[in-house]
Amino acid sequence: MKHLFIINPAAGKYDHTEELSAKIKALCEDRGLDYAIRVSQRPGDCTAIAREAAASGEETRLYACGGDGTLNEVVCGAAGAANLAVTHMPCGSGNDFIKNFNEPAAFGDPERLLEAEEKLLDLIQVGEDYSLSICSMGIDARIGTEIQKYKRLPLVSGRGAYNLSTVVNLVKGIHRHYAVEVNGQTVDDRFTLICVCNGRFYGGGYQPVPEARPDDGRLDVLLVKKVSRLQVASLIGKYKAGRYAEFPELFRHFSTDRIVIHCDREEVVNLDGEARWGKDVEIRLSDKKLRFFYPRGLRLSNS
Repeated sequence: MKHLFIINPAAGKYDHTEELSAKIKALCEDRGLDYAIRVSQRPGDCTAIAREAAASGEETRLYACGGDGTLNEVVCGAAGAANLAVTHMPCGSGNDFIKNFNEPAAFGDPERLLEAEEKLLDLIQVGEDYSLSICSMGIDARIGTEIQKYKRLPLVSGRGAYNLSTVVNLVKGIHRHYAVEVNGQTVDDRFTLICVCNGRFYGGGYQPVPEARPDDGRLDVLLVKKVSRLQVASLIGKYKAGRYAEFPELFRHFSTDRIVIHCDREEVVNLDGEARWGKDVEIRLSDKKLRFFYPRGLRLSNS
């Protein structure tokens, strides 16, 4: 078994490469492990490194050292590779996926990650790209793509960057027209956002569908109808807390394995914080399961 640590120096508020490398080196050499440390140099490097590991055929554990975007890049490179297992060592601004587990802080302890259990998880697929947690379009995706502008500001947390981006995009405009195909029907309307959930958390703590699980073989879809700025102010906290069922006139929930969204023009698609663009976008449950490992004793939690 090889242990490959992929560090993204751009994740979080500062470069964690030196401190992480020292900790990893001491721990792995003390245990006599076969390990390597790779540092990404540009966007897409983490995916390329994961694909190299997949092509080697060697049984390897990949440690995504960064935020949810880093994890997403590694997942995109590892999807469908039988010889790879993936985990997250958090040092980014959101670190939302590991909140699906009952003790997310344990992922920050490399020693506990070395004593791991493994689980097969579902993935969301859009074209050749994958998402482990959330895929969204609409105001939410536009907000997500602009978080990078704010997350490195002094005293601004991951949640704060999300909130700043939210305010700016609310001013720009809220709803757009989409024709959505889901479960054999077409819903043609103006929507504020469309959220497809494999996991529960994103955006620094939002959980639109609390019952979503990344191992249940389904996607949970929320269609959020046209709302005004005043309604957004009153509803955003309820959306964040997953209280969609209280407002059936505004939120429509579907359980499915596929959704197609037709846009009037090319729109941004948010995949765990990574931006893609499309006009006719198919989002589906991937048949490529991901081997995900986590500290021993943890479990996926819906509470």
